[in-house]
Amino acid sequence: MEIDQLENPEYYINRELSLLEFNVRVLAQAKDETIPLLERLKYLCISCSNLDEFYEVRVASVLQMENIDPLTLCTDGLTPSEQLELIGVRAHLLVDEQYQVLNELLIPQLNQENIHFIRRDKWTEAQRKWIETYFNKELLPILTPVGLDSAHPFPRILNKSLNFIISLTGKDAFGRNSGRAILQVPRALPHIIQLPEQETDSGTNDFVFLSSIIHAFVNELFTGMTIKGCHQFRVTRNSDFFVDDDAVDDLMHALEGELVMRNYGDEVRMEIDGNCPEQTVFFLKERFIMNVDRVFQAKGPVNLSRLLEIYDVIDRPDLKFTPFKPSIPSQLARKKNIFDSIKKQDIFLHHPYESFRPVVEFIRQAAIDPQVLAIKQTLYRTGVDSPVVAALVKAARAGKEVTVVIELRARFDEKENIDLAAKLQEAAVHVVYGVVGYKTHAKMCLILKKEGKTLRNYVHIGTGNYHPQTAKLYTDYGLFTCNKEMGEDVRRVFVQLTSLGKMTKLHKLLQSPFTLHKGLLEKIEREIENKQSGRDAQIIIKVNAVDEEELIRALYRASQAGVKISLVVRGVCCLRPGVAGLSENIEVRSIIGRFLEHTRIFAFSNDGEWEVYAASADLMSRNMFRRVETCFPIEHKKAKARVLKDLAGYLKDNSQAWLLQSNGHYIQARPAEGEEPYLIQTELLQSFQS
Repeated sequence: MEIDQLENPEYYINRELSLLEFNVRVLAQAKDETIPLLERLKYLCISCSNLDEFYEVRVASVLQMENIDPLTLCTDGLTPSEQLELIGVRAHLLVDEQYQVLNELLIPQLNQENIHFIRRDKWTEAQRKWIETYFNKELLPILTPVGLDSAHPFPRILNKSLNFIISLTGKDAFGRNSGRAILQVPRALPHIIQLPEQETDSGTNDFVFLSSIIHAFVNELFTGMTIKGCHQFRVTRNSDFFVDDDAVDDLMHALEGELVMRNYGDEVRMEIDGNCPEQTVFFLKERFIMNVDRVFQAKGPVNLSRLLEIYDVIDRPDLKFTPFKPSIPSQLARKKNIFDSIKKQDIFLHHPYESFRPVVEFIRQAAIDPQVLAIKQTLYRTGVDSPVVAALVKAARAGKEVTVVIELRARFDEKENIDLAAKLQEAAVHVVYGVVGYKTHAKMCLILKKEGKTLRNYVHIGTGNYHPQTAKLYTDYGLFTCNKEMGEDVRRVFVQLTSLGKMTKLHKLLQSPFTLHKGLLEKIEREIENKQSGRDAQIIIKVNAVDEEELIRALYRASQAGVKISLVVRGVCCLRPGVAGLSENIEVRSIIGRFLEHTRIFAFSNDGEWEVYAASADLMSRNMFRRVETCFPIEHKKAKARVLKDLAGYLKDNSQAWLLQSNGHYIQARPAEGEEPYLIQTELLQSFQS
């Protein structure tokens, strides 16, 4: 096969279809009887919220491309309209399966556990009386229906809000007869209401849907008129806004303006009650100019992700994952001063199996240490009331030089990051927003400490965000070090971000958009050369996504040379494995389990002298060329051995692993006859708890 043939569209999987396949794998967890029941309900909700974001961002992007250049081709050779057609087919199958899982599996099994969603035709007299009172006191005063006529045109529907279209007969108080009304439900209202036991003689965990209550009493909103039909619907809008960095003087101000419009972007999907009459469906399709491929008729509530509201309400530990306590590395457990521990040796953390608390403690101790002169930190996502932010504020108020690089454009966290920037600035923290045209996605913290006559850089650098809550749910690696070259590299990256200086040579780090892409290509090429020279050659990569074309072609070349390549890719993978003469030496697997796999690792055997890097970046074009990313070597002998052992475990997993086939679909790995099940996440949990 000639090298230029590696650009053949047949050798690439469509990114959008690959992302839908990820949601198929997530939904499969909801069907897995070995997983606790309420956790299975959570997986169903996650698959639904993922699909929301898929339409808000990915489908919206394809629709925009169809309008701009309908003949443009993706790497896989599909035009935008061809992509939309295939997306529509696959998404409808996925949504049908979501409702099937809810109605045929989860609800019957929840009923067996005395957890009930009570339909309105099954309400007892006591329940109905309480629900009517609830409607009159809690809902009626804030619900505002809009009758459709020339003076009341179709209202602007908020993104992903619950709405009802109501068919009416009769005249209102002014003699009008429009025939239709729209009711928008305020977002602040709970979508699932728990019935009080004593007042309604209900079970401990009996619930009713908000939509059922509105259906039952909607006539109270239209006195003197007759309700012919009441059907819920929901519209998803384009939520990926555009800010021209070169055309605005104040990025924060520009983003604040765009956030207001996010709720009213172009319509990209409509969900509607499956029992809605065809005439009403047609009316809404025409109103939203919605292609049939993007209209979904629901066999239940139109927003299944809101079912997640009951997870924390229900006190049933037996139906949830067994809680665990993250461990603390022995080096940190023995010493109170974290800087003394780091000075003694590098410390490597694996979240959530190991606690995120040392990272918070690192910044907290720096804030109160009189020898600490400066703290520099990147923040991409941090969470509300973050202890990391509290420590930074404390440090600034103590007179230390604190600089924070905040990425305002972290999707769906923009508002929170804008508020965070204001909070930090009030505390006299130097806040910068990164580099024009590039998202700052690197995860690093630098602390400058004066020790006698020496200025020492202490560094934390990792694969995940400084977010204590997601650190309990996402797998990530983090490294503490005071290595002189590593500290100098991180300092230079911060200088780039804050001073807009030119790129300077780094000792150890690979960095996007400058050296990471080139460095990875060189390391892949070295493995090819080693294989061709009869030396040991192997590549193991674990990332969240793979779509960068040149890196994919390099991996294809390595496979053709005989290099064994193992990819662990949680989500999107555009590389097509198992193609004869192209990629038969490449295996792609995805691990779906209790924790969201988020570590990014690049390991190259280097003729037996393994080189292992961890990174904030995936193998995606955006990470290589449109973001500021860091990729750092894991050089400490024990830490490197740990990571290689972890990778071996991911490749050994025969229960939570899904294997990508050359046709773009996945099959779940199963233990061979006589083989014991092996689940890497379970294995890691047990190893850190022992």
